Amino acid sequence: MEHLQRSYGTLHAVHDVSLTIPSNTVYGIIGRSGAGKSTLVRLISLLEKPDAGEIYYDEDRVDHLPKDQLIQRRRRIGMIFQNFNLFSSRNAGENIAYPMEISGMKKEEIEKRVQELLKLVELEGRGSAPISTLSGGQKQRVAIARALACNPDILFCDEATSALDPQTTRSILTLIKEIQKKMNLTVVMITHQMEVVRDSCDLVAVLDDGRVVEQGTVADIFANPSSNVTKDFLSHLASNDSEIRGGDYDDIVRWSSEGGRYIFRFRGDLTDTPVLSRLSQEMGVDFNIRAGGVQHVGGEEIGTLICDISGDDNTVESVISALQKQGVVVEEAVK
Repeated sequence: MEHLQRSYGTLHAVHDVSLTIPSNTVYGIIGRSGAGKSTLVRLISLLEKPDAGEIYYDEDRVDHLPKDQLIQRRRRIGMIFQNFNLFSSRNAGENIAYPMEISGMKKEEIEKRVQELLKLVELEGRGSAPISTLSGGQKQRVAIARALACNPDILFCDEATSALDPQTTRSILTLIKEIQKKMNLTVVMITHQMEVVRDSCDLVAVLDDGRVVEQGTVADIFANPSSNVTKDFLSHLASNDSEIRGGDYDDIVRWSSEGGRYIFRFRGDLTDTPVLSRLSQEMGVDFNIRAGGVQHVGGEEIGTLICDISGDDNTVESVISALQKQGVVVEEAVK
């Protein structure tokens, strides 16, 4: 994407957005409601044309294709939505078959592909199930299978887990990651949930007011956020969901609603080092820890502590400087 612009009257929904999404990755685009996420995904999935700027798939420009070529290009794109968008008049298998029917595939090939996809999304034997009998998670699995029916190059997930409970969300994200690896897909996750980015994405771009305010690897963004909107997202991450996530993770747990002026972020080996204990002894200061935990992000451990530091301004400044020299990221909490 190069300098994309899209306005609706006086509303600048997407303003000068330039991004490169590598092939065969899970790429997150996160922002608050109204940040421009849905407009951006409609542009890059070729459902709308930008007012200005260019979109390339590999080396081919695609934002100005004539109608026939645009239809062919769209058939190589998969899309899943928050509300599933399934046909209630069709059963699970018939929903999966629909895009293959309109693309002109033979009936025998469609039936074979439907069975393959039901197995892929772990709904083997449920092809004849009416949509009304399926749970939310099962409906989303049908929607994923339908999106994959024509072997797309790119899978767009527009708030695909927002309507699901946390445990089902986890299972759907795991499924999408497994499918991405099996099919060498490029997956673009559009979301307002930092948990989704943490648990599924390799790279992320943060949108605010139609602009990209931050981008990079998920581990880098979690360990050293630079924009206020990212810091705010991180401060509101759901806590205490380690049981939901399989028991292998600890999240940020807050045991005091008071205080917490500073946020310390530790990365990698620093999460196992008694940094604060040493500084407390060496500099004669106290740390009042209000919240803390370790999260597994992009294959790395990112530790977070929210705390207060005792002492006058000069002492606190010296402590922060000492922490930063050891590789700890220090920031003031977003109020």
